[in-house]
Amino acid sequence: MKNAISLHKIIIMLKRKFTRFLESFLKDEQNKILLVNGARQIGKSYLIRYVGKKMFSHYVEINLKEDKEGERVFEDVRTTDDLYMRLSNYYSEPLGDESDTIVFLDEIQSYPHLLTMLKFLNQEGRYRFIASGSQLGVALAQTPSVPLGSVEIQQMYPLDFEEFLWATGISEEWIDDIKSHFEREESLIGSVHDILLKRFQYYLLIGGLPDAINRYLEDRNMVRVRAVHKDIHELYRVDASQYDEEHKLMIRRIYDLIPSNLENRKKRIVYKHIENKTGKHFDNYADEFEYLSSSGVALDVLAVSNPKFPLIESEQKKLLKLYLNDVGLLTYILYGLNVNAVLQDIKSINLGTVYESVVAQELHAHGFPLHFYDNKQKGEVDFLVDDYANLKVLPLEVKSGKDYTEHSALKKFVDTEEYGIDRAIVFSNEREVYKKHGVTYMPIYYCMFLQHDAVDDNSVVLPELEKV
Repeated sequence: MKNAISLHKIIIMLKRKFTRFLESFLKDEQNKILLVNGARQIGKSYLIRYVGKKMFSHYVEINLKEDKEGERVFEDVRTTDDLYMRLSNYYSEPLGDESDTIVFLDEIQSYPHLLTMLKFLNQEGRYRFIASGSQLGVALAQTPSVPLGSVEIQQMYPLDFEEFLWATGISEEWIDDIKSHFEREESLIGSVHDILLKRFQYYLLIGGLPDAINRYLEDRNMVRVRAVHKDIHELYRVDASQYDEEHKLMIRRIYDLIPSNLENRKKRIVYKHIENKTGKHFDNYADEFEYLSSSGVALDVLAVSNPKFPLIESEQKKLLKLYLNDVGLLTYILYGLNVNAVLQDIKSINLGTVYESVVAQELHAHGFPLHFYDNKQKGEVDFLVDDYANLKVLPLEVKSGKDYTEHSALKKFVDTEEYGIDRAIVFSNEREVYKKHGVTYMPIYYCMFLQHDAVDDNSVVLPELEKV
């Protein structure tokens, strides 16, 4: 019993940025139903359950995936009255109304017809509803009548590095002070740098999946942490096999190839390697790529050869890289229980793939569409992001070794006058922040402060129009 209480306390400690949004939405947004999308095992259900029970007297949770695999109580529900009746049978106590009752429809993609029904449930306003799913992107694409005006879709991710710092005892006030150094482009003192770099290395090993973090916090036993990684990695592979017969084998094949692709020099998907057949190209596997990214188990990074702001105008969807959604899964696959591969400076181990993966994960969690630069003449740059504050493209290079100042492709990129680049960042293990030839060198942990939206949405006000 002691262990159960201890673990419960640890779970409560996992503060999530999404909590604030969720509470605000349920308090202020009365005219829409929230759909939370994201991969399995990232904490969606726990967080919705925690907030729902805190804010409402009556909380009803239905896991529709379990229902579909079991009694199928909600399978043939076709009207809102049918749903209300089954809810009353499902919940042992009398339900209230929308002011005190919330119904959580978990894994709603299991019954796509309920996605369409959300519009009518919202209009009737009998109870508050919230839904989540691990494959909502796929389900919504296949649902003929998506109630877009009645729902708000929000993405959730594994814990990012800042949330991992919270979980491991770093206060928000301390992080705010570190962020001020980032904003002023200043170095941290050596002792603080050492603390952050060590925690960053632990994040590479543990990742951002809540179960893995909880296992680490419980007794720091990496055998148990890796057991979580093994189970979740296999769960993602099994989920792929539940897709239709035409695609499921290729989805699993592509997912399994992600780590080995990342170990190649260019890290791009080589289409002929998927089935070991020549003549294959992007269009042969477009549905598989869409599934992997929409379900949240893989992050797709699209190529740009002639960059301009905004990047979406020049992206090439047929050239892409894929990363796993969690860096802990990657280091489990690459290094297993040998934590020294990450914690010690072993010359035979190149951590470039791991560092790129964690930056992709951070950028994705902070709202950035992912792009990389690929040009036959000039080379390749790890990431390109839109810099909305300056209406320019910001190139990012990620280095894990001592050669962090060697980046010929980035130099050519910055020196290309037509691109109009006046700022670039190289992330590495080095403490010192400094600028040289248009490139700002920063410690790797500063990547946690890159934000897609630089200003609060509520603070953007257009000037008053002139009177006519």
